Amino acid sequence: MALKLYVDRMSQPSRAILIFCKKNGIEFEEVKIELAKGQHRTPEFAEVNPMKQVPAIVHGDFTLFESHAILIYLASAFSEVADHWYPADVRQRAKIHSVLDWHHSNLRRGSAGYNFNTIIALAFGLPLNPNAAAEGEKLLSASLATIESFWLEDGPFLLGNSQPSIADLALVCEIMQIEVADENDRERILGPHKRILKWIEDVKNATAPHFDDIHGIMSPVKERLKELKARVNKL
Repeated sequence: MALKLYVDRMSQPSRAILIFCKKNGIEFEEVKIELAKGQHRTPEFAEVNPMKQVPAIVHGDFTLFESHAILIYLASAFSEVADHWYPADVRQRAKIHSVLDWHHSNLRRGSAGYNFNTIIALAFGLPLNPNAAAEGEKLLSASLATIESFWLEDGPFLLGNSQPSIADLALVCEIMQIEVADENDRERILGPHKRILKWIEDVKNATAPHFDDIHGIMSPVKERLKELKARVNKL
């Protein structure tokens, strides 16, 4: 069955799915949905995902959205996926689910609130919201502290594992969105978390060369956003 991924590489969950498929040798067609151009709001895309969000997939006659559900499905549907990504053991799976459930209410909420209201809103023609950005950063920082003190146990990856799971990939791609922030802000937020910085490098190495390839979009987008912010500040 043909697999289509409906993604925008500026979307953290989209990047996680793209990297996962490339790392595991899963063949797919990448269908680009540019959020900044409103392509996620078209009637055509609504037939794929009525929620009008990316990522979404179509696998033969099966359609699915929500990134965590997609990662779980792909890890289960393709026999070539190594067990460490989503172990067969039900208790290990439950632990991964606990990380993924925590992610959306904590790290993702904080990251999205901070990044959108400090810079990304400008790409959508919307004003920045310093108060919302401050609230987002507060939750983001608290989430990073929780990852470092709780989810990163004895091993190099989440839950004390010696190899990455889909949870590692989902959370690290989320944190990578901070790359579009000013360098001083990135250092202020991430700098104190040495274990997280090491974990990010471990995930990069475990998924090389695909991690850096998929994240290649970050640098040019960061420069465009910086220029846009400079023009807005002059007004």
